[in-house]
Amino acid sequence: MNLLDVVRRQPTPMPWVEGEKIPWHEPAFSARMLNEHLSQQHDAASRRTPVIEQHVAWIHHDLLENQPTRILDLGCGPGLYASRLARRGHECVGIDFSPASIAYAREQAAAERLACRYIEADLRALDFGARYGLVMFVFGELNAFRPDDARRILRKARNAMAEDGRLLLEVSTFEGVRNIGSRLSGWYSSERGLFSDRPHLGLFESFWDDAQAVATKRYFIVDAESGAVTRCTASTQAYTEEQYRALLTEAGFSNVEFYPRFGDVEIAQKEFLVIVARTREANSE
Repeated sequence: MNLLDVVRRQPTPMPWVEGEKIPWHEPAFSARMLNEHLSQQHDAASRRTPVIEQHVAWIHHDLLENQPTRILDLGCGPGLYASRLARRGHECVGIDFSPASIAYAREQAAAERLACRYIEADLRALDFGARYGLVMFVFGELNAFRPDDARRILRKARNAMAEDGRLLLEVSTFEGVRNIGSRLSGWYSSERGLFSDRPHLGLFESFWDDAQAVATKRYFIVDAESGAVTRCTASTQAYTEEQYRALLTEAGFSNVEFYPRFGDVEIAQKEFLVIVARTREANSE
């Protein structure tokens, strides 16, 4: 692309049409994103270590009642949750399609001889395996998928779980997604950053599709030397609590419970909420 393509761009992109996600799977982008995952300066890609430690403690003590189990971490990134859960005696499998994050997670697991297996794959295409006592999918990642893909992932998660397994979801609230689509357009300049290793200009704009309840964010990255333009577009699906409950019920889950925070860590209610569901009714024998 070039600057003329930016000028003549579609004024309002259709959700999911120009792209579904920013390019997590591209090796160079993945390597830059890994730095953001590991940063202790912000919570944009992953939470900072103290928050993750509190989340993991709640999962282990409160959700799993200190009982070791098999855990599947969907969208695991660099294994920041799975590695800590493995140190507490759990057997973990993590899946992500970011090559740099998976490489980092594997290196950490090998160095500490952790009971972790990491798989580089697209969640939509991979068989998840079986007999998991817990499947977790956190930080709003479910919302990054089209509704049909989200349903497919939830059904696969349900089929991969043990008889009395639990599902832990951290999802975006409806208001949180709408806020993403309602942000002002803007720009920045940088010598290097997440979208490029070279000096560049970044232009970004956001859109909210009220009919489909989808936020779309579009980025144009202009290389400072050549003027070449790269476009990245990501859409995020919003759901009400009733719609989340319907998704999980349709996928075969029971005892769907909503929490305004992740354990003892306060979470802004406009951004995320936590859902715990089970594979069978709690009073079933």
